[in-house]
Amino acid sequence: MEPIKVDFTKKGKSGVKDVFIAPEKSWLRILINIIVTLVVAVVAYYFLLPPMNPKALEFYMYFAIVFAAYVASAVLTSKAFSKPEYIPYVKRQAIVPVALIVILAVVLGIGYLTSAALFRAKDYAQLLPVEETEFSNSFSAIDSIEDFNKLPLIDADAAERLADKTLGDLAQIGKESQFEVANAYSTQINYKNAPYRVFPLQYGDIFKWLTNRADGIPGYITVNMNTQQAQFVQLAEGITISPAEHFSRHLNRVLRFAYPTYIFGTPSFEIDETGTPYWICEHIDKKVGLLGGDDVVGVVMVNAVTGEHHYYDIEEIRQGKSVDGTDLAWVDQVYDASLLLQQFNYYGRYSGGFINAYIGQSGVKMSTDGSNFFAIGDDVYLYTGVTSVTSDESILGFIVINQRTKDAFFYSVSGATERAAQNSAQGIVSDKGWAATFPILINLDGEATYLMSLKDSTDVIKAYAMVNVSQFSDAVRSPDDDNPDLRACLQAYIDKLASRGVVIDIDMSGNVVADSVIPEGGDQTDEGQSVTTVAGVISDIRTAVISGNTYYYIELDGSGTYYYVSASLGSEVVLFNVGDHVTLTVNGDPSGELLPAADPVYSEETTAAQ
Repeated sequence: MEPIKVDFTKKGKSGVKDVFIAPEKSWLRILINIIVTLVVAVVAYYFLLPPMNPKALEFYMYFAIVFAAYVASAVLTSKAFSKPEYIPYVKRQAIVPVALIVILAVVLGIGYLTSAALFRAKDYAQLLPVEETEFSNSFSAIDSIEDFNKLPLIDADAAERLADKTLGDLAQIGKESQFEVANAYSTQINYKNAPYRVFPLQYGDIFKWLTNRADGIPGYITVNMNTQQAQFVQLAEGITISPAEHFSRHLNRVLRFAYPTYIFGTPSFEIDETGTPYWICEHIDKKVGLLGGDDVVGVVMVNAVTGEHHYYDIEEIRQGKSVDGTDLAWVDQVYDASLLLQQFNYYGRYSGGFINAYIGQSGVKMSTDGSNFFAIGDDVYLYTGVTSVTSDESILGFIVINQRTKDAFFYSVSGATERAAQNSAQGIVSDKGWAATFPILINLDGEATYLMSLKDSTDVIKAYAMVNVSQFSDAVRSPDDDNPDLRACLQAYIDKLASRGVVIDIDMSGNVVADSVIPEGGDQTDEGQSVTTVAGVISDIRTAVISGNTYYYIELDGSGTYYYVSASLGSEVVLFNVGDHVTLTVNGDPSGELLPAADPVYSEETTAAQ
């Protein structure tokens, strides 16, 4: 029979401190409880990956789970569910873990109070320093039609569809149907002075992971946001570190084990100028109280192939070079778009104080619904319209923020929101049912202008449209439904403004690459073009998959020009190698811009080309 332990030492009315019955071999049960708690702590840490940082909410959740595990184990090992006489014993065992949970809850509550916007509104407003100015030529201006070659003319949705179609190119390496596009981690970057969106891949399912994990993910997909060219880039060695991996190769696990106290934001996928893939991971700190005011204080860069990682302070990233001389200027997204928009909205709402943010609302403003990206110099900028909290259809101006340095500029200009401009552009093609992409803001000789692409239901670009920000009824589009002519759209826009007495001075003598590449709908040739034959040694070959068709881009030594041909028109092109001597019959002037205006066809010639 188990002994009954009674303590009569408590002072009070009854003189009895407590009465409890301890189960047999209670010391062994306590040891089991401790072991169970440690096992739960290890397993929970491995899968939840909480930062060991009191500024993170996950920190409190993790320890609440661990302490609760001890209490639950004490209940089970004492069999208190079936033997109520052991409940006082369990209560005594739970005093310490429950007390620790209460302490964590108190600290968490104090943390919320010290971080509350009610008391810290000014601190939230100062997270993002904003330089305010009038919209003028101080904003990056379009001086010639060739400047359009640096603008993203398709949106993220169209780029995603192009990336999905490019998956078929994996059949060339026997990996068809094994991988999917990881759209959640795609990033718009400035790559080789052109706007690109890069897409990492992920395993199709757990079974495909088991089949392919030894070699890793074979590459990634790039989409040129200006020319609409999508390409699968195969790597010599596969990607082994990503959010699609499991166990020790999972990106979050690599980060947590290397940096146990860091709070991380959403990772972004980028490539450097050599095409090497990296995960750019924000190191977040709380700048307002204990739990509020997220801001980036550094970056962990993880080589997606080798797993090698380095930490760089935010000042090194902003300067574009580390203390040891490593070039960091190629990094484009350090600050996630959602974080920057959150910080701007703090600035817009709380600059006049907390009470003014909700009562009176003098000068209170917020970002519009939606945002886009464009490049200025070598950096990528986030931009969105800014409206008052009481307005839905008009804007006060635009906020433009550098995603690497967090330099923010508010340009004051009144007019229509991006959504209103989209509706205006769609109104002129309402009979066709085309949809307008989220607009790009451009500066045409001081005139704030929205530039959009008009897409059909399959995301094929059918036309371009321009809408004046101040006069959003001034919507024009390129006239030819079968040829999305940006030059024609720009000329129609200039003529439209001229009819209102607004003169736009733009150099129209250059070439627009977007008009000379293959549209997403398929092959295109220009009737009446001259045919020219060029010969030489191949110095570079690149491939892109567009609408399921593989195109080869061939550069001849010293030409400075890429000629493209569809493999469906000349299957022998797949045998070409760098160093082969070939003769190309080209539609158009071979001394022209980056890509000739129509499909070249080739004729085989000599040596290794056979």
